[in-house]
Amino acid sequence: MIVGQEEVVEQLLIAIFAKGHCMLEGVPGLAKTLLISSLSQCLHLKFRRIQFTPDLMPSDITGTEVLQEDPETHVRHFKFLQGPIFSNIVLADEINRTPPKTQAALLEAMQEKRVTIGGESHKLQAPFFVLATQNPIEQEGTYSLPEAQLDRFLFKISVGYPDETEETEIMRRVASPGFGMEGGGIQPVMTTEEILQVQELVLRVPVADHVIDYARRLVRATRASDPTSTPFVKDHLSWGAGPRAGISLLVASKARAALHGEVHVSCEDIAAVAKPVLRHRIMCNYTAQAEGLSTDDVVVQLLKDIPVNPKKG
Repeated sequence: MIVGQEEVVEQLLIAIFAKGHCMLEGVPGLAKTLLISSLSQCLHLKFRRIQFTPDLMPSDITGTEVLQEDPETHVRHFKFLQGPIFSNIVLADEINRTPPKTQAALLEAMQEKRVTIGGESHKLQAPFFVLATQNPIEQEGTYSLPEAQLDRFLFKISVGYPDETEETEIMRRVASPGFGMEGGGIQPVMTTEEILQVQELVLRVPVADHVIDYARRLVRATRASDPTSTPFVKDHLSWGAGPRAGISLLVASKARAALHGEVHVSCEDIAAVAKPVLRHRIMCNYTAQAEGLSTDDVVVQLLKDIPVNPKKG
C-alpha cells in the first residue's frame, strides 16, 4: 500500500514496540493517514480515526455519561458510552486544529493509559498508541500543542516528499483499478499477544554503561545552561531537552536494536533515533531562525560535536 517511506515506517514500528506515541508532520497528500491505517491492519489492531476540528469537544474523544432508565424498575442511572479513544491505535488527524481544552483530553490517556469520567477511571486496553498528524505549512485556525504535551510523544516523525521513481509508482498504483479495495489485500502479520510479547522483549535488550553515558551527554548538551553544552548550542538554542528525552533515547534505541537483529544497544542506535526523539524537545532561538536553521540541523551538529567515547583524563 505504501511506496517508499522506509525510514518513516521503521520509526513507527520502533515507537509501537517501545510503547510510545508518535507525531507525524508533513504536507497534505503524503499518505500519513493511509500509512497509519495500513499499519493497524498489518498488526491486527483496533483502529479509530478522530478528525480534529475547532468545534471538537473533549467528550467527543473520551466518551460521555448518558442517563438511562430501567424499563422494569424505572430507576434512572448513568451509563458510560466509550469514545473513540478506546482503541489500540488512535489517529488524531490534524491535532493542531482543535483548541487546547480538547487537546488536553488526550493527556491522561497518553500518560496513564486510562480515562477518568465522572470521578471513575476507565482503563484503556493494551496495546495503546496515539499517532497524531499535523500540517506544518498551514497556520490559520490552528493551535500549537503545548510543550508538555509534545514531550509525551516518543517521536516526532518528519514525512517528506517521495523521490521521482517512487512518485511515478504511486501515480501508477493509485490510478489503477481496485486500489484501496478492502485495504489493498493487507494481511495481518502479528497478533495482539505477539505485539505485547515483543514490547516486553524490547525492554530486556541490554544497554552498556558507555551507551547510557552517550545518551545522557547528548541530552545534557542540548541545555544552554549546562557546562557540557557546546558554543553552537549556546548560540542557537533557547531551550533544551528534559529527562524524558534521555529515557526515550534508550527505549527507542532498544526497539531499533531488536528490529535490526542486534543483541544489545550500540551508540549507533542512539544516534539513529536522536532526530525523531529530540526535534520536538528543543527550541531554536532567533539567531537560529535568522540563519535558517531547524532543530534537525542542531541535532546533526550535536551528533558531530559530542564524541561517542570521550577521552578521560
